[in-house]
Amino acid sequence: MLESLITSKTRIKILLKFFLNVQMKSYLRGLEAEFGESSNAIRLELNRMEEAGLLQAETEGNRKVFHANTRHPLFNDLHSIIRKHVGLDSIIEEIAEKLGDLKRVYLTGSFAKGQDSKVIDLLFVAESIDKNYLNTLVEKAEDLINRKIRLLTIKPEEESLFLKSEACFLVWSNSNER
Repeated sequence: MLESLITSKTRIKILLKFFLNVQMKSYLRGLEAEFGESSNAIRLELNRMEEAGLLQAETEGNRKVFHANTRHPLFNDLHSIIRKHVGLDSIIEEIAEKLGDLKRVYLTGSFAKGQDSKVIDLLFVAESIDKNYLNTLVEKAEDLINRKIRLLTIKPEEESLFLKSEACFLVWSNSNER
């Protein structure tokens, strides 16, 4: 979907990197290694996005580190578009809302690091989940988004231990929790 609107693959990678997980920060050489693309192509896109105000940059040592400008008027719209592109909104609607005992859902793996992938890794925090029902919902969600979903379910008391060891961020929370 996004590829038909934005023809630059580098720009799409940068949008995914910074607008999916807004806490993500990176610098030119790090993006070059991660994307496997020339630094010139990445530099051009970073500069365009910084000039447009979509990205902000800070100097850390001798590196210019970029991150999403969460105060930009289009930030929420871009964040929503990227989430829809990945399929997170469909997953959350199809799975999280239908599981009554679910406390929180975290995005982990490649997408939590701002990297595109055919597999979406999710961490479900719940006291108990009907695994058969969950698998049925996952299959439906996979068909909607044309990506595979890999799940890990843990109990609330295990949450803090797991979050310390994984790159992840919260994508859904039961409004009655925390």
